[in-house]
Amino acid sequence: QKGHDESNPRFKICGITYPQISLDFQRNNFAVQLLIMPSHQIKKSSSIFWRSLIASSLMLLTAAYLHFGIKNKDVPPLKPLSSFPTKIGEWAGRVTHFDKKIYEILGVDDSFLCNYKNPKNQTLQLYIGYYRSQREGDLIHSPKNCMPGAGWIIIRSSIVTIDVPSQGPKKVIEIALKKANEKMIMLYWFQSRGRTIYSEYWQKIYLIIDSIFKHRTDGSFVRLTAPVLKNEKETTKYLKDFAKELFPILEEYIPGNETI
Repeated sequence: QKGHDESNPRFKICGITYPQISLDFQRNNFAVQLLIMPSHQIKKSSSIFWRSLIASSLMLLTAAYLHFGIKNKDVPPLKPLSSFPTKIGEWAGRVTHFDKKIYEILGVDDSFLCNYKNPKNQTLQLYIGYYRSQREGDLIHSPKNCMPGAGWIIIRSSIVTIDVPSQGPKKVIEIALKKANEKMIMLYWFQSRGRTIYSEYWQKIYLIIDSIFKHRTDGSFVRLTAPVLKNEKETTKYLKDFAKELFPILEEYIPGNETI
């Protein structure tokens, strides 16, 4: 080819635009030719494409299975979340609520939202959303999809380990968010059918597996958030300290892997 014609159509796959594709209809032959581009761009585009493809496939597979699959059990929480303690260790809390429209979007069957404060005036918010049975349209929402819609930019995402006494290490997702001059740290995980799941992908995979073998799709989403007042490291530390005390209490409310 003599160069890239800017008039060539641009192709978008999973949100990625590929302007490097050119079409050749000479001599009634159809050919698609990829123009040469730097290897680091190819690797980056390929990585984003496959991650997007896997995520989209899992979402479609999960939705299709829950719509056409076998009937699953309706599993209530072990205790209603309205009785969840507002006093946890040195933290004292006040129960609050989202707007009604938010609960309609979330599709939860039971939930708990509470703002906690400790003697050092450190604050955090705990949200627990419980689903007795996840059906098409009533699936657990990921903050990575919801928070950007509320104006928050995810500036960092990682997996952190929390050493819980009597339970051992627990891995959860940590994300740092920013909106204007505000910063926030969030820890979250999916506590479902005896597992602490720290991956949106595995959450969907286990959902299908447990639906087939246990006839269960019940589960919960647990989220801790706190504003960054001094630095991110300090905020993450006290969120993790709170989570250490939270995990044993969650077992009193969220059904485990026992047969229901």
